[in-house]
Amino acid sequence: MRRLVRAALLGSAIFLAAFPGWAVQPDEVLEDATLEERARDISAGLRCPVCQNESIDESSADIARDLRLLVRERLVEGDSDTEVVDYIVARYGEYVLLSPNFDGANRVLWILPLVLLGAGIGLSVVYIRGRASAPAPAEAGLSADEQARLDAILDNDRAD
Repeated sequence: MRRLVRAALLGSAIFLAAFPGWAVQPDEVLEDATLEERARDISAGLRCPVCQNESIDESSADIARDLRLLVRERLVEGDSDTEVVDYIVARYGEYVLLSPNFDGANRVLWILPLVLLGAGIGLSVVYIRGRASAPAPAEAGLSADEQARLDAILDNDRAD
């Protein structure tokens, strides 16, 4: 019974430690619930520069904390959500956006996988159709000389 309780407590501890909402420290939370909700929405869309594919809202890295504080600071100063995101993108580059914009060079990055997939499927179809329509290889029989030689070899083996 104790093992079961220990396992349940350990599982709960691991789950709670991994819970994304715990990355935001209590001293970061804004008193205004509306501003805090806006800050959380913005933070959920910004990538932590250290943690690769984790939002700053989920990350416990120091830079993520700095970015969360910067978001809240800009919101308190009266910036709109778009202005806050633009400010952070201007400072850190478009890499901090978890969902990059569909404009400029990013269009190529969004469309290229679809183009490559289509090209791969097209080449596969052409290859398969080419193999299906190719004539079957004719059975190559032995020439008369080869058959005579084979018969001679087989007759010698039978005689021994």
